[in-house]
Amino acid sequence: MKTTTAVAALSLVVATGCSRKGAGGPARIPVTVARAEQRAVPYEIIATGTVEPRQTVSVQSQVTGVLTQVAFREGDDVAAGQVLFQIDARPFQAALDQARAMLARDQAQAQSAVLDAQRYAELVKQDYVTKSDYEAKRAAAEALQAVVRADSAAIASAALNLDWATIRAPIAGRTGRLLVREGNLVRANANATDPLVVINQIHPILVRFAVPEAHLADIQRYRKNRLPVLVSPSKTDTVFTEGTLTFIDNSVDTTTGTVLLKAEFPNRDNALWPGEFLNTRLQLYIEDKALVVPSQAVMNGQQGSYLFVVNQDGTARSQPVTVERTAGAYAVLAQGAEGGGGVRPGDEVVTDGQLRLVPGAPVEVKGAAEPARELEADK
Repeated sequence: MKTTTAVAALSLVVATGCSRKGAGGPARIPVTVARAEQRAVPYEIIATGTVEPRQTVSVQSQVTGVLTQVAFREGDDVAAGQVLFQIDARPFQAALDQARAMLARDQAQAQSAVLDAQRYAELVKQDYVTKSDYEAKRAAAEALQAVVRADSAAIASAALNLDWATIRAPIAGRTGRLLVREGNLVRANANATDPLVVINQIHPILVRFAVPEAHLADIQRYRKNRLPVLVSPSKTDTVFTEGTLTFIDNSVDTTTGTVLLKAEFPNRDNALWPGEFLNTRLQLYIEDKALVVPSQAVMNGQQGSYLFVVNQDGTARSQPVTVERTAGAYAVLAQGAEGGGGVRPGDEVVTDGQLRLVPGAPVEVKGAAEPARELEADK
């Protein structure tokens, strides 16, 4: 009797355990999800750019003399034509006065010689003087007239040297380090590596960058739209400065397989500085209805890229996808059957926890991924 009771009790325990396992089923895997959505996404070419002045001038002296005045401070913004340096002008003023005096003397002599030649022209007609005498007078007059013209050129040269004693800014821009001081002797046409000062035009300013030649056809196609270029100090910075593409080099660099581009920026706030390295984005166009998911939702396997979609019954399915490109924190998916048409706008895709998933696994949604904001900043 006792044996029968024990067997019955054991059977009840086993039956109860089997019932509980069947009722609970396999454990649900906690995941974080985000929704696939259609949104306007810019098509951008990413590159590293370098800031360069729109124009650079190395200021040098065109005359030799002692520097008597420096009319600016290092780092000042100067206007075109503004006085930068003054060289002692007294030697040049004296040379100009001397040239003017020589011109006055030679003009008087030339005038007298011309009158003599005119008198001899009348006398030779009456045979009062020989023809050779007349020719000599005429030649002397012409020679003195040539001397007058030379004196006029000497005056122009002396006046130019006097004007060059005042050194002015050839362009508007920002001055660099001052390489000479008052009292220094500056020489005309000195070594080009030793200018008096360097002026960089930084309003506007340029950013140069190189892109693979594979993008050249698209750039040429959309260039008529005045393509915007966005730059920031780093890839993680969301503060961008916007400019416009202004230059495409006329050849491909055969060494690197890239094409040099330049963009111009107003730079009114001096945010860009010559020599600075920047993250550069050339925006070709905006795709109005791109299908996007967070980049972390996409995984790579032996069969290609895929992601997990949460079904309405709470299970996950593996969905092959084709990633056309990335845009900030998003992956842009190809649409249509050939590109992974199983993902539709509004589908919940797994962004965290997918490493533990297999197709058909039950999931428990623990939360939603925070929406990426990078694309919003670009608009």
